[in-house]
Amino acid sequence: MVKHVILWTLKDEYTAEEKARIKEGIKTGLEGLKGKVPGLVEIKVYTNGLETSNADVMLDSTLESFEALKGYAVHPDHVAVADSAVRPYTKIRSCLDFEV
Repeated sequence: MVKHVILWTLKDEYTAEEKARIKEGIKTGLEGLKGKVPGLVEIKVYTNGLETSNADVMLDSTLESFEALKGYAVHPDHVAVADSAVRPYTKIRSCLDFEV
């Protein structure tokens, strides 16, 4: 099994209301990939960080293998969500992939 964890920081230009809408779009889009991407075991997006946080959104996903992670990265449904709901709105992306 492989964990794929990402932290995103949204761009500064958005209001609190816009950020809430963007975070919901990221959550809905990414969590909607469950059952669509081969090898994706679990996927959860967290958007309600405490005020001590310095990131806005966290993706916590589990895949069957490193090969499944590579497939996830290029899967058309994942790419569509990333291109429409994530990349246009984020300024910082940090990723940690590891075996469990």
